[in-house]
Amino acid sequence: MNKNVCMFVWNHFTNDARVLRECTALSEQDYKVDLICIHDPKDDDLPMYEERNENFRVFRVRRYPVLLEAMQKAYRILLSNKIVAFLALICWLVLMYVNPFLVGMLSILGFTLLKTKVRVAWIRGSIILRMILRGYQRNYSIYHSNDLNTLPQGYICSKFRLKRKRLIYDSHEVQTSRTGYESAYHGKLEKFFISRIDSMIVENHTRAKYNEDLYGFYPNVVHNYPFKQETKLTQEKAPLHDMLDLPQNEKILLYQGGIQTGRGLDKLVRAMPHIKEGTLVFIGDGKIKPQLKKMVQEMELEHKVKFLPKVPLRDLPRYTRNAYVGFQVLNNVCFNHYSASSNKLFEYMMSGIPVVACSFPEVERVVKGEEVGVCVDSHDYEDIARAVNHLLTNEQLRDQLSENCYDASLKYNWEEEKFSLLEVYQTSTKSLVAEGV
Repeated sequence: MNKNVCMFVWNHFTNDARVLRECTALSEQDYKVDLICIHDPKDDDLPMYEERNENFRVFRVRRYPVLLEAMQKAYRILLSNKIVAFLALICWLVLMYVNPFLVGMLSILGFTLLKTKVRVAWIRGSIILRMILRGYQRNYSIYHSNDLNTLPQGYICSKFRLKRKRLIYDSHEVQTSRTGYESAYHGKLEKFFISRIDSMIVENHTRAKYNEDLYGFYPNVVHNYPFKQETKLTQEKAPLHDMLDLPQNEKILLYQGGIQTGRGLDKLVRAMPHIKEGTLVFIGDGKIKPQLKKMVQEMELEHKVKFLPKVPLRDLPRYTRNAYVGFQVLNNVCFNHYSASSNKLFEYMMSGIPVVACSFPEVERVVKGEEVGVCVDSHDYEDIARAVNHLLTNEQLRDQLSENCYDASLKYNWEEEKFSLLEVYQTSTKSLVAEGV
């Protein structure tokens, strides 16, 4: 039996830490891993193909259909060049006179493809098709779908063949209770596929129990822990204070990650007038970043709140190490947030940074159990401020929590956790051997 693995992920694979760790762990055990993801046409330096090591390759499929790209380019030319636009209008009027029905239908079709939700469906459909075609190009024994949006690709590639292959569904989120996924469609789609998979992975036991209550089986748990880092004596720091024009003794109050709704980021900004010292620094990008910046301006907090764009995953720890405290203050807007373990928590831990964190079960279990921070009511900005002030005025406590972080990082790291993933694959491999595949 071959050990060829086809893994799908619905992103550009530039900052996906979990998928990188999984692919690397499998390739180190002689699995031949091909990761299929999406190319970003805005990034000229992003290759369509990468060879990360001898057993781990990355294939990126085109994001936009060729016809759509041509239509978008023509549309931009028309908007930017008045002469071309005038000539195009003349041609359109002449053609309308010759064959009004055909030209009218083509005009409606063009508008529909460029300016309505049909465009989104066209783009997504073409990505799915390209992923499926790529997934058929090698004799894989195991298909691995990361999240619901790649599960159809994995299902088609694994089941519609002469010999059935194993399909692993790796659900990084709670698809039936997740911000932005309020439609019942996602729950119905997952329910359809869930009985057709061979194995399922979730991030923690709270989510595994939820899955058991929903679908009647307890999936495998593979926690989202980061790679172990070097010892604190050799940890290098990025010149974050210089980059932000801050005094070297200024305490950095850090949030790193996506600037998205439901993560309590507005509460952090509201807490700043009540925090005795320090500068709140956001490292990351996301949909609500403009709103957050506007909020900072309206509250006249530009001197207390700073923003930086996201940094490459490999460089992020160098920035994290500058922090006095880190924030993980998810709001309870859906079960996906309530049940999260969050890689951010463990990234802070690896760098010896105590956290001010939400009081949700998986987060609280680690923060209180390992004594690596303070849990708060993440919906109450005053409670957040009280916790930060407590750590600001008790540096001895903060330093002890930092030491605890380093101790806990010896347990909560990918080098230990990867064996849970490998066990899932070993079980799948044994099943294929038993079936003679």
